[in-house]
Amino acid sequence: MTSVLERISVGRPVFSVEFFPPRDEADQQILGRAIRELESLDPAFVSVTYGAGGKSRRGTIEATRLIAEETTMTPMAHLTAVDHSVAELRNMIGWYAAVGVRNILAVRGDPPGDPYGDWIAHPQGLNYAEDLVRLVRSLGDFCVGVAAFPYGHPRSADLDTDTRHLIAKFRAGAHFAIAQLFFEPDDFLRLRDRVATVDPDALLLPSVMPLTTVRTLHKTAELAGVDVPAWIAERMDPLAGDPAGFRAAGIDLVTNLCERLLAEGVPGLHFITMNRSKATREVVARLGLLPTRA
Repeated sequence: MTSVLERISVGRPVFSVEFFPPRDEADQQILGRAIRELESLDPAFVSVTYGAGGKSRRGTIEATRLIAEETTMTPMAHLTAVDHSVAELRNMIGWYAAVGVRNILAVRGDPPGDPYGDWIAHPQGLNYAEDLVRLVRSLGDFCVGVAAFPYGHPRSADLDTDTRHLIAKFRAGAHFAIAQLFFEPDDFLRLRDRVATVDPDALLLPSVMPLTTVRTLHKTAELAGVDVPAWIAERMDPLAGDPAGFRAAGIDLVTNLCERLLAEGVPGLHFITMNRSKATREVVARLGLLPTRA
């Protein structure tokens, strides 16, 4: 199977998409439609999230299998270390290999309850994402991605500490990192600069979520771990009662963000789709990232 590294190292900008596993039959139909609509656009890869402690394990397995076996797309499965024994992790990694999935995003994951409070690792488990990277790499020919945090992970004391943790994941064998959501291009570019001073070859991809509703704006702030910048709030808040106007302004804002990132040489853009395809297709088309046959 083609690796994510191969798919994003083609000498031109690419895009990838992220889905979450369906919770019920209705979700499954929505996800299936999004997969069909995006497949013809040839995303570099498709990732499927995995809840902390494996709470969405079954859905992640099935969605990843479907992409691997029933589409032409390159799947990447997320895998979290939290609340799993090494034996359980080995079993999951072995299952992915059995269905031909050789791309894994290895993250520690947030513990249940207070994700940033004190926690105790599984007694037969792993403590850090770098340990999970080593485990995955030891079990076969896998392409491994990790998470990066433009504003620093909440558990990191400062940005320098956070950067050291990210570099440790690369040194453990990670091939690339996907940055968590952010609001302004410089937030990602400063992260890239911090990493490049230590490892100039480290490959980082920015995550982007189209701002189509008030909910997606608040979700971006939640996932980023920061407040909505004042200038964005001033632009978007007056449109809260105008869904069409909010969506149009949000698509413009995200397109401008992506254009700046592409101008700064990012190899690809990773779109958080919320299992919908329309907004991602619009932004990708505006950016000129559609395949010539589409």
